[in-house]
Amino acid sequence: MPQTAAAVAEHPPRTAVGSEFTPLLRTVKGQGLLDRRHGWYALGITVNALALAAVVVGVVLIGHSWWVLLLAPLLSVLSARTAFIGHDAGHSQITGNRSASRLIGLVHANLLLGMSYSWWNDKHNRHHANPNHIDKDPDVAADVLVFTSEQARGRAGFRRWLTRNQAWLFFPLTLLEGIALKIYGFRDLRRQPPRERTVEGFLLVVHVAAYATLLLTSMSIGQALAFAALHQALFGLHLGMAFAPNHKGMEMPDPEGERWGHLRRQVLTSRNIRGGALTDWFLGGLNYQIEHHLFPSMPRPHLRLAQPLVRAHCRELGIPYAETGLVDSYREALRHMYEVGEPLRSK
Repeated sequence: MPQTAAAVAEHPPRTAVGSEFTPLLRTVKGQGLLDRRHGWYALGITVNALALAAVVVGVVLIGHSWWVLLLAPLLSVLSARTAFIGHDAGHSQITGNRSASRLIGLVHANLLLGMSYSWWNDKHNRHHANPNHIDKDPDVAADVLVFTSEQARGRAGFRRWLTRNQAWLFFPLTLLEGIALKIYGFRDLRRQPPRERTVEGFLLVVHVAAYATLLLTSMSIGQALAFAALHQALFGLHLGMAFAPNHKGMEMPDPEGERWGHLRRQVLTSRNIRGGALTDWFLGGLNYQIEHHLFPSMPRPHLRLAQPLVRAHCRELGIPYAETGLVDSYREALRHMYEVGEPLRSK
């Protein structure tokens, strides 16, 4: 259920402190759901790479025509597939080899998308450790959007206007996310150690140079700008649609309150999205957000297999298991952001 910032939903008292997650972990391991799926990922990576190459060839062949803009939405979808592969590499879902995971992540994030793998991994791992925790989760830190009434209270000027209207502006703002991810990556280079900075920075520059060269040598400047704008906007929108339903409007742990164990911390702050194979594909498996948060290294195709086990375990413990349809998930997330901005609209 959506909530205002000051509210922390009630939940059943914990039983046998420290033991709630262990039986579930034992069951999941026993069924082999944490075993890697190298073949599944190898096929997915190969198909995605071939599809990207086909789009590049298409751009070169028909770049002189405005029909080339029809390839921009396709490229945005493939870019999102590429981001999901980089995400899975960062969680060691593809392989347990740390060097191989980093290589896959660098290729798919830095080289193919122009976003920093190191920046994303650092930020995303902090999110996973403390989802929806106002002091520890970077995804709910006050920035363009805010997620609690306390964060909204101090907003002034243009930021105040943004907060008042953030529910209406959320999806339009995601159109800028593709560009924002690139900017964040370049800015993060200052944080990285010299060797990591050199590799990441080099690949980011190669991406920008290759992307600009492809467009500017295949089409006119006007067409190139239109193609890039459409591609990046739809890429950002796609990612926004994949990540928005996961935690927004869910419980936010009270920094001063009870310390939750791993099971409750991940389940109570996450929301699953119902759907079939198309939903799984479109959201990159992130529709199984509860299972993903409980078992970050679980391969994507195993998340749907783990869901019945997790749901049954939560039911046995009396822990709410949030699951809704895709449209309702957006409605709940946007309602939460609308309620956060309500005090500013009433003044």
